[in-house]
Amino acid sequence: MEHLKKELQEIENKGLLRKMKLLEGAQEPKVVLEGREVLNLSSNNYLGLANDPRIKKAATEAIEIYGIGSGASRLISGNMELHAKLEEKIAQFKNAECALLFNTGYMANAGIISSFMGKDDIIFSDKLNHASIVDGIILSRAEYKRYTHCDVKSLERMLQSSKGYKNRLIVTDTVFSMDGDVAPLIEIAALAEKYDAWVFVDEAHATGVLGKNGKGAVEHFAVEEQIDIQMGTLSKALGTFGAFVCGSKYFIDFLINKSRSFIYTTSLPPAICAASIASIDIVLNEPQRRKRLWKNADFLRNGLKNLGFDTMNSKTTIIPVLIKDVHKTLEFSKELFNENIYVQSIRHPTVPEHEARLRVTVTSEHSINDLTYALDTFEAIGKKLGIVQ
Repeated sequence: MEHLKKELQEIENKGLLRKMKLLEGAQEPKVVLEGREVLNLSSNNYLGLANDPRIKKAATEAIEIYGIGSGASRLISGNMELHAKLEEKIAQFKNAECALLFNTGYMANAGIISSFMGKDDIIFSDKLNHASIVDGIILSRAEYKRYTHCDVKSLERMLQSSKGYKNRLIVTDTVFSMDGDVAPLIEIAALAEKYDAWVFVDEAHATGVLGKNGKGAVEHFAVEEQIDIQMGTLSKALGTFGAFVCGSKYFIDFLINKSRSFIYTTSLPPAICAASIASIDIVLNEPQRRKRLWKNADFLRNGLKNLGFDTMNSKTTIIPVLIKDVHKTLEFSKELFNENIYVQSIRHPTVPEHEARLRVTVTSEHSINDLTYALDTFEAIGKKLGIVQ
């Protein structure tokens, strides 16, 4: 095991060693981290639902009826009625024919892509897609082409030169988790139709956030009819846990029979399903949460840009602050924590080398006073470290 210690030391020397901080209590705008109350700007709890009393009530009531665990996989111990109800709710929410639950977004992407694409097929993937998409592609053994991030001209060149494959798939995040920008879905859908390709989108960071009704980027761009497969998570804006995929009935039936990450794992606890049903209802019935979220995101993003920070091409609630130098990024995060603000530093391999950044996320429940304090603190530390003038 000595080589593992050596490798860990090398990781630490490069400023890339990851460590977890102890968080006490629930996910809220302010949390107790390492024994200190801090302003939490590192959570994907975009709509503040992770500790909502109505969702907790739905979960506890489900526990009284259904217990804690689900016993086994749904093909072994049975398809519990709350699994079926949640899938019906998700299909309605996403305007899809059918939906299927997975335990995590990672398991969904890895299990879906690897089940229906194979060695005679080709997959076109945005260069900055999530690691779970990349791993799903590798498991599929399909030909793999990465197009330049959000560049439809790069994608079209690859599509033009990809004759002779059985099936073609274009796969993209809709909101990119480390950059905060949005995929050009209208153009991608048009290319898919032109070159006879399927489209798979990962709506993890768009579900509950984008669209008139919070249904995601597919709703926002009005491309429901052109997108073949929609994956999303319950664990971010919806505040619970798990993931889902939406598509045609025959596609969902295919996954039930072929997706290893669905077949060979114990299913979601029923209480999580009940909580998720309640959460979707809140998203649909309380659009003011999204309005507050976007007001806060615009306020913080514009404030950081006006101070001279590079927020890249962010257009969403994910606001990167590009610093590039790893050690300076770590120092900035440490200085923020000293001032009771929690913002994580993001480094290689999560982002490309020399693109280290602070990943700032905002929720609907942050106050303008919270965000003003954050901006003042960013300015002071940015000047101290020579990042802004």
